[in-house]
Amino acid sequence: MTDALHRLLRTPQGVLGLGLLAVLVLACLLGRSLAPYSPEAMDFAGRFAPPGARHWFGADQLGRDVLSRLLVGASSTIPLAVAATFSGALVGACVGTLSAYLGGRWDEAITRTIDAVMAIPHLLLALILVSTLGKGSTNAALAIAISVAPSMARVTRSVALSVRQQDYVKAAIARGEGAGWIVLREMLPNVAAPLIIEATIRVAFAVMLFATLSFLGLGAQPPASEWGLMISEARRFMHQAPWILVAPALAIATTAICFNLLGDGLRDALNPRDER
Repeated sequence: MTDALHRLLRTPQGVLGLGLLAVLVLACLLGRSLAPYSPEAMDFAGRFAPPGARHWFGADQLGRDVLSRLLVGASSTIPLAVAATFSGALVGACVGTLSAYLGGRWDEAITRTIDAVMAIPHLLLALILVSTLGKGSTNAALAIAISVAPSMARVTRSVALSVRQQDYVKAAIARGEGAGWIVLREMLPNVAAPLIIEATIRVAFAVMLFATLSFLGLGAQPPASEWGLMISEARRFMHQAPWILVAPALAIATTAICFNLLGDGLRDALNPRDER
């Protein structure tokens, strides 16, 4: 783990990704303490105040401080997207590894089912699930986890097929170990590296998907300061006060860039044979 961290810090994308991640973690943990105002505090006399000394990122249509809403919103946007991604990735990894281990008709049935679900675009699948489960951040996160799982299962299965042929797996089979033991203790740990890389990159898509659901009114509900909801509320005033739309859009873009860079850095760090 230490060697992988050192290799990660030797890559430009790894250093930049970790730096942005540190800023995002700080915003998630201390956002409410760092916010200069309450995110719900209204000031009708200061509606659409431009960025300045009082409001660094300006004020919105209700006079609420945009910076404060961004800082507080980070704790409701990023952790849910990360939790949804890694929950879906864990389920997908178990299904993909089990499919590779079983082989034969079971593998064919599981793979065809995964392909059928993957034929539905992620956004459409998430919209269907949220419409069925109901509006709200929790249901949106659950929908994202379910939409992530099939693609992660497909990726994990392709790696687990080669792991299935390794001697330690054959030895476990010869010892009479059960399928659950072999999948969880022998195969799954050896597909963890590509799984972590893929899941880290998919966090960026999860953040954008979560923001999209909130933008459409299916995720977080007012008066929450979730970034996608902030964009949805600001679009009517984008010509009058563009900063209330640009600020959350830049926050979402920065988060997506952070996890993409971190995923690229992890790919190089966890595959030292590819290092040049």
